[in-house]
Amino acid sequence: MTRRKRDPLRPLTKEEQRALNSLSRCRAAPAAEVTRAAILLAVAGGADYQAAAEAARRSGDAVARLVARFNAEGLDALRPRHGGGRPIQYDQQARQRILREARRKPTPEADGTASWSLSALKKALRAAPDGLPSVSTYTLWQVLHEANYTYQRTRSWCPTGQAVRKRKAGAVAVTDPDAQPKKS
Repeated sequence: MTRRKRDPLRPLTKEEQRALNSLSRCRAAPAAEVTRAAILLAVAGGADYQAAAEAARRSGDAVARLVARFNAEGLDALRPRHGGGRPIQYDQQARQRILREARRKPTPEADGTASWSLSALKKALRAAPDGLPSVSTYTLWQVLHEANYTYQRTRSWCPTGQAVRKRKAGAVAVTDPDAQPKKS
């Protein structure tokens, strides 16, 4: 006889059911998300926590925690959270601030440079009143690469796969559709 569940799985909406079915069969999604979707579908189908745990090679307590988290957060419960280590210091707003500064054309009088290097960008962000006083060049490099920016021969940071070409009719922006596969 199994013990009574403290937090049983709530009824799934049609959208949640569709999303879980799709994700559980997806081969391109992260394995953790696929496994969690399969566990939730098994529990929703009537399996007890222990049977769902054995099928996914997890513990019954892990399934119970996943169900409780799904009841509270919905489909967001499928995505892994921060996995430990140092806490995330720069949130999405700070990352957007870094990208805004990198997109801005530097002024030689104010910034002391005509093109951004990581150290010049770091100096500008640390000095700005709404800037980031302790940002490092490594953090800047990470944020720029996550946003598909690379350091070009022109000594500037540009979005990967985008270029401005001179044509007879004038300057034309050209985008490479295979930029992401080439980068990997």
